[in-house]
Amino acid sequence: MAETEALLAGDFDPPTRDAWMTLVQKVLKGADFDKRLVSRTADGLAIQPLYTRSDEVPGASAVGRAHWFPGGWDVRTLHTDPNPKAANAAILDDLMKGATSLLLQITAPGQFGLSYGAEGLGEALKGVFLNACTIALNARENTLDAAGSLLEIWRAANINENDRRGAFNYDPLGVLAQTGTSYYPPGKSCEIAAKLASDSRTMSHVTSLLADGRPYHEAGASEGQELAAMLATLVAYLRACEAGGLRPRMALGQIAIGLAADDDLFLTIAKLRAARKVVARVAEASGAGSVAEKMQFAVTTSERMMAQRDPWVNMLRTTIACAGAAFGGAETITVLPYTWALGMPDAFARRIARNTHLVLQEESSAARVIDPAHGSWYIEKLTADLAAKAWAIFQEIEAKGGMAKVLESGFIQGEVARVAEARGNDIAHGRKELTGVSAFPLLGDDGVKFAPCPPADPIVKGGAAVAPMAKLRFAAPFEALRDASDAFQKRTGRRPQVFLACLGDLAVHGARATWIRNFLAAGGIEVVTSAPLHNSADAGKAFADSGATIACLCSADKIYAELGEAAAGALKQAGAKEVLLAGRPKDQEAALKSAGVDAFVFAGGDAIGTLKHLHNALGV
Repeated sequence: MAETEALLAGDFDPPTRDAWMTLVQKVLKGADFDKRLVSRTADGLAIQPLYTRSDEVPGASAVGRAHWFPGGWDVRTLHTDPNPKAANAAILDDLMKGATSLLLQITAPGQFGLSYGAEGLGEALKGVFLNACTIALNARENTLDAAGSLLEIWRAANINENDRRGAFNYDPLGVLAQTGTSYYPPGKSCEIAAKLASDSRTMSHVTSLLADGRPYHEAGASEGQELAAMLATLVAYLRACEAGGLRPRMALGQIAIGLAADDDLFLTIAKLRAARKVVARVAEASGAGSVAEKMQFAVTTSERMMAQRDPWVNMLRTTIACAGAAFGGAETITVLPYTWALGMPDAFARRIARNTHLVLQEESSAARVIDPAHGSWYIEKLTADLAAKAWAIFQEIEAKGGMAKVLESGFIQGEVARVAEARGNDIAHGRKELTGVSAFPLLGDDGVKFAPCPPADPIVKGGAAVAPMAKLRFAAPFEALRDASDAFQKRTGRRPQVFLACLGDLAVHGARATWIRNFLAAGGIEVVTSAPLHNSADAGKAFADSGATIACLCSADKIYAELGEAAAGALKQAGAKEVLLAGRPKDQEAALKSAGVDAFVFAGGDAIGTLKHLHNALGV
């Protein structure tokens, strides 16, 4: 028999985008394609529903971990306990169970942590193999003192310069952005940073400076803004180093890159890959192109995505963020404990953070592939678009005089605040949901115990003053409502309540009843649910028996047309201060309002505004 080649799809016409669009338009039935199927990032970048070979980015190249090895990325654990003995016990536990490096939070204006003195640091690092473990510092204004103490500890342990492993992470512009002040004016601070870089260049495994985008991320910045701020900071330090006699090739080797990873997996991957591209472009322009391949990208899971309520969900958030950082090519990743938004992490919280790395590395084999996103038309396009957006914002910053100038003028603070406000508006209106907070909230004790964080050192005004990039958490507005509900319960012995008048059979009202129950629970409001109601008289009686002061009608639109007006009137006659209605039957809205409905609660409405109003009406 003659051999013939069998094609898998040989009997089918080749698929085309036009054919797909024809089918899509049938489903949309005249609706706008862009409005229904195209989403946009905080930078306004379009996310298409389908990517094809026509979206392939010319010249796209792999941007994975430059220092990839079969063991995976550097598992860097954060330690904040001010007690050096307690910190030492936690450090040794982490190192014995999978951590490969340490990030020490040092006491400084605006934050608590370990003392920067050599004695306290030495006690915290007792028993650590200092020639094998990288010690990274988060010391803000006290970085120079903490770095000096770390040098003293290395010398005392006879660790020669080539065996020292560390990251001093001096970032005066980042500190200025975070706290709104610094000891010295920005120009002087950058000069000091350049001298530290020059003095540290003989230690081949130590970086002295940090170009960090995280202060802007945690204030609500878009991905493009975070990258642009990081890049502008990097350029500012390069210029200072060059002015101090340190050429860019040497200076780049002394600067690490800091970025955040959040729970948007694909955007995190694209952001890190875009960061490689824009940093490489700066390195090439400064005549040190090959050095960019060896620069350390230190990534921390986002603080702004963390929630205080139902914090178990934070485990999912940090897992997604860690995976995104790994797939994006980060050399070093720090996973924040799931109780980070609440207080001091205990041994279990640290264990979960540590094991998040290990499961991804060992069980999921995520460390065995360099740049797994390479070749994905969607991610390659998103990477290219994000790099272009970041570069455009970076150029705008440079045109205004550089990173220090835009901090002093308030330009960058205003731009970030605008994006943060828009994102907060999306969350309030349900366009972006926070699981466990605004969606599927757990109204009651979540079982998480924690110790509060020690008070932070006060921020003292220094030689420079700007508007600070205040940290935010997306869940905070809902958490404030939940806190008020807890205080009300403590004061009165019960939660604030709304009576749910369920009209018709369960099959009719069940979906909306579940939705409104979750909606109210997000604000700490409990529902008293009626049995299925089939007439207005029963609705009024059930409300009167409930002891509630506010009622909410709940059913399908067709039942509202039959019973809605009469039920609203009965609830008002039974003493309801306000009558809400779950849903928005627009053709019936005027009649229902005339009958006594005060407000319509529906998906896409202002949840925060509605819940605040209910708190006021309920005396919360």
